[in-house]
Amino acid sequence: MRVSSTTDAPADTGADTIAVGVFEGERIAHDVDGVLQAMVDSGEARTDLRKVAVAHAGGRRYVLAGLGKREEFDAERARVAAAAVAGRARELGTRTLCWEVPHHVEAPGFVEGTVLAGYEYRAHKSADDDERRIEDLVVSAHHDTGAEVEAAAVAAQAANAARDLQNAPANEMTPTALADRARALEGVKVEVWGRSEIEAAGMGAFAAVARGSHAEPQLITIRYEPPDVAGPLLGLVGKGVTFDSGGISIKPAMKMSEMKFDMSGAAAVLEATGAIARLGLPVRVVCVIGATENLPSGHAVKPGDILRAKTGTTIEVLNTDAEGRLVLADCLAHAVDLGAERLVDLATLTGAIVTTFGNTYAGLFGSDDEWCAEIEAAGRRAGELVWRLPFHDEYADAIKGRYADIANAVEDRKASSITAAEFLK
Repeated sequence: MRVSSTTDAPADTGADTIAVGVFEGERIAHDVDGVLQAMVDSGEARTDLRKVAVAHAGGRRYVLAGLGKREEFDAERARVAAAAVAGRARELGTRTLCWEVPHHVEAPGFVEGTVLAGYEYRAHKSADDDERRIEDLVVSAHHDTGAEVEAAAVAAQAANAARDLQNAPANEMTPTALADRARALEGVKVEVWGRSEIEAAGMGAFAAVARGSHAEPQLITIRYEPPDVAGPLLGLVGKGVTFDSGGISIKPAMKMSEMKFDMSGAAAVLEATGAIARLGLPVRVVCVIGATENLPSGHAVKPGDILRAKTGTTIEVLNTDAEGRLVLADCLAHAVDLGAERLVDLATLTGAIVTTFGNTYAGLFGSDDEWCAEIEAAGRRAGELVWRLPFHDEYADAIKGRYADIANAVEDRKASSITAAEFLK
């Protein structure tokens, strides 16, 4: 989807569909022949969030979108409203959609909601069964919104690029393919290590997970270092298990096909780093991704094995399906060795966190209160909510190993997400 901004009136943009947001208790600022306001007054067009109605006026097609109460409106509500409009506009066969930005409202949420809602993964569909897609989004406002619209488009396009990596089948999205995608990013420096370098660097935990697969593991390091920028070096670390069978502790067959998504953390930090570089943000970043498959074989790590991580910590393997923390442990240590002063680790680490929060929140763990508060605030701005969970000495005691310093799993299955975080801590 191509995205642009303009100060031209919506009717002058050439768009075949114009979206107009309607706040509760407010009249439409730029009505057309009285038609749009009449629809609101009659109740045919409602002001509740997610409600849309279609009208034709002045030779144009309009979609009226409920925005709710103005005092409750924020970027996430703009995304939700835009997604509702995008769905209806697509049903109408819209090719060019113009959003008329309401007065005293920022534009990015409408851009992000439209671009994200327009996402499809069709790489392996042999036929196009529905050609109705929005090709162009135009944002119309009284003032110049070019910079903010471009930034929002880049962010949303990066999110969609991450979805492409996630949705790709594991026979294509191998660790090597993930490394190739990193090399294709512009404005960054990329270094990739294979199995021999990983083992030589003392990454015994990561290397052990990778042993079960013939696919070459990849330790992917991406650096973005703009000139004349001060401040701490931000480390982004992503779990890149491109397929997770569980290893010797093999998962049930039901829905194992979805385990191609176990590299979602890697996809997120990879494309986020690319977006940071594309936008030229004034922040130094080092991104570390541990990419491997977790498969059973004669070479695979076994329950009861003892490993030595990059930090020197010894690990007793109780469950080979708790492999993500083994990979991440060495990746986090590597990021610190590279100078990272602030760390954000993204991972599909435990199914238990979904049992706790569903799809509404992600679990947040951290040992720095100020840094965690910044992450929480960033999540609220992006509409990606996180909720902080606790550390405690009793959780730390739960992962103490019988034969090694720590164990990679707790067999009573209590506090599974917290003990995983304690392992990384």
